Amino acid sequence: MKNRFWLVGLLALTWACSSPEKETEVVAKAPAKPYPTFSPDSAYAFVQKQVDFGPRVPETEAHEATKNWLLAKFEGYGFAVETQDFEAKTYDGLTWDLSNIIASYNPQATKRILLAAHWDTRRIADKDTERMDEPIDGANDGASGVGILLEIARVIGSQELKPGVGIDIILFDGEDDGEPDLSSERDNSQIWWCLGSQHWSKNKHKANYSAYYGILVDLVGAKGARFYREGYSRQYASGILKKVWDNASQIGQGDFFIYKDAPEILDDHAFVNEFAKIPMIDIIEFSPDYGFGQYHHKHADNMEIIDRRTLQAVGETVLFTVYQE
Repeated sequence: MKNRFWLVGLLALTWACSSPEKETEVVAKAPAKPYPTFSPDSAYAFVQKQVDFGPRVPETEAHEATKNWLLAKFEGYGFAVETQDFEAKTYDGLTWDLSNIIASYNPQATKRILLAAHWDTRRIADKDTERMDEPIDGANDGASGVGILLEIARVIGSQELKPGVGIDIILFDGEDDGEPDLSSERDNSQIWWCLGSQHWSKNKHKANYSAYYGILVDLVGAKGARFYREGYSRQYASGILKKVWDNASQIGQGDFFIYKDAPEILDDHAFVNEFAKIPMIDIIEFSPDYGFGQYHHKHADNMEIIDRRTLQAVGETVLFTVYQE
């Protein structure tokens, strides 16, 4: 995910000839259905494990090792697992072999909820003041969202209490490799961020696949994080956004989910909304007052900033939402 400002015009041109599908308002049910416990300690351990592999930059050993571990974890929790392998060009002319990881619970169910994160990390620390050409750990930018979704998969797979809908978890690859923040020359022929979601949204893993709605989790583990109502989420999925924020309040996590609007962030959900026509919100730490956290695209994005309390707030809210369907 990245600063929106120079990309907004390009995105508008890209989408000028299409109009977003009208979303369906979703209203939270009351009284709440029972739901299992989300373990912040388990989610934290999943984040730590990813960081231990090293930066998950495509075309590296750490990236490949992490992929194999993720596939094994989802399979162990009883999910049907597949990869969507594809080639993509980078902003600096490389050709990368990328893999979207797709894990499905109850694949026969017609009503489905899509949960997503990205599992790659940035190969440069372009907002830092030192070691700018080295990759970052991506403890929050990547690993936190994956850790939460792995914990949700573990809960679903291990508990007798099951959700009443099908669940698809997609971990997008190649999300975080856009042009350097201070680059003076930019190739505006295409959008270089979110390569995995761009590919999947135009080439779904199953023909005619759709979902009732989707939730993207990104930058969801930092100490002191607060989550605001992101712009594309409001535009494409305002009913889902209200549902999730209200759910957070209902289960006592409202201090983290703020009823205040934030700008549009070019993230994976933008392409899922526009091209896949699935209403998807983005739970992401981006303040309307100061933007991304001070760790963003820096080496400070390491385990020292990860907080179990934040992981619990987001993970429990998403888990609760899924179990209310």
